[in-house]
Amino acid sequence: MSQDFLSALHQHERPAMRIGVVSGGLGAYWDQFPHLLPQLQSSVAYVAERLQSLDAEIIDAGFVSDAHDAVKAAEKLRLADCDLLVIYLTTYLTSSMVLPIAQRAGAPVLCIDLQPTEKMDHASFDTGDWLAYCGQCPVPEVGHVFRRAGIEFRSVTGWLRQDAAWDRIMQWARAAGARSRLRTARHGLMGHLYPGMLDVSTDLTTVSTTFGSHVEVLEFDDLRERVRGVGADLVDERISLVRDIFEMDPSVNEDDLRWAAQVSVGLDRLVADFDLDSLAYYHRGLAGELHEKLGAGMILGASLLNARGIPAAGEYELRTSVAMLIAQSLGAGGSFTEIQALNYLDGVVEMGHDGPAHLAISSRKPLLRGLGVFHGKRGWGVSVEFDVAHGPVTTLGLGQDRDGSFVLVTSEGSVVEGPLLRIGNTTSRVDFGRDPGQWVDEWSATGVGHHWALCVGHQAATVAAVASLVGIEHRHV
Repeated sequence: MSQDFLSALHQHERPAMRIGVVSGGLGAYWDQFPHLLPQLQSSVAYVAERLQSLDAEIIDAGFVSDAHDAVKAAEKLRLADCDLLVIYLTTYLTSSMVLPIAQRAGAPVLCIDLQPTEKMDHASFDTGDWLAYCGQCPVPEVGHVFRRAGIEFRSVTGWLRQDAAWDRIMQWARAAGARSRLRTARHGLMGHLYPGMLDVSTDLTTVSTTFGSHVEVLEFDDLRERVRGVGADLVDERISLVRDIFEMDPSVNEDDLRWAAQVSVGLDRLVADFDLDSLAYYHRGLAGELHEKLGAGMILGASLLNARGIPAAGEYELRTSVAMLIAQSLGAGGSFTEIQALNYLDGVVEMGHDGPAHLAISSRKPLLRGLGVFHGKRGWGVSVEFDVAHGPVTTLGLGQDRDGSFVLVTSEGSVVEGPLLRIGNTTSRVDFGRDPGQWVDEWSATGVGHHWALCVGHQAATVAAVASLVGIEHRHV
């Protein structure tokens, strides 16, 4: 997702996710088959090595052989406050050895059972050799007990070095990374709702109760004072950076560029002072007053925040900034997007927005264009224009149902070549492989709202895993 022209931007980082790991097998076997436990421990070491390659803190609770061991492991994992718990069923074990870990660890659980190779050597194997291959045996038992205990059951069955199995395990790990970001996220919400956008209105408490996130309510005054303190030298510095990152259209007015650069530095200070992971904002403004100018000067700085890994969305779109943070945590970008037009001859949906864009997923060096008017908003200034990188993409939105519960919504398509408007918008032509009008009808029926994140790559399966780990529904068109 990285672009060479963004190399000067400092990327926003958060502490790594925590993955708990515990392995187990039935202790009654060890005396009966002395060579079995060393073989299983060898497999455990390989799993640990693969998991250590993740950008994560691994908490290894060891190998359990009975229910007493399980209780000790559960306590260690409970104290670790993990984002995902991986339980490796190396051979048969009883569900009484798994349930207390799942109940007490306080994290979503993934059970894995990876036999040593693709198949047994039936001619040479004895009972002990076979037992190293029967990690699948307790999977239905654990699934049954989890259902009765009200614990969501997830599993990956395969063999130790099987790429397909590890792809599935790593997908759950990436989803755990998104859960980790959401649990610790601080979402900035600045200004007020765009008048009349009822779909955008979001209950802040539901964001915290669903994801564990904090919503920091900000005023444009908070930004105003930080922008006021930005000196000419820092503005010059920011303009130099902007000229390295953007292609400059002749329509860019120098005074507008300097103001946007000053606001951009102020935004960086705002994000740092409030320790923000995302920002959603809107201010209507009046008669050219300062707050109107601040609102109009946001696009450049917000786009640079997106490129640094701090999602920024206009029109007070808190839910979309959350969706953008999920996309960012998956390494998929996530640019603020809505439907702009349909092309029935080419079979594409044209989508994008006039607001902040995620520069890291641009198909080329982005363009900075000067605008005398922002449609539907007061003010004028500079705006970002580009097409998302061509190839597979996913639309990712955070919708809401009648009972107030959130739902993650996805659809997969491809960004394709073709004519685009040159009006200072991010615009992409997305082919969903079907009539674009029918796609709009099905997409609109999901409860998604009229903004979402446009992500690079096909991400629906991983987003479904994220939904599972945070405990909300996933809908796919």
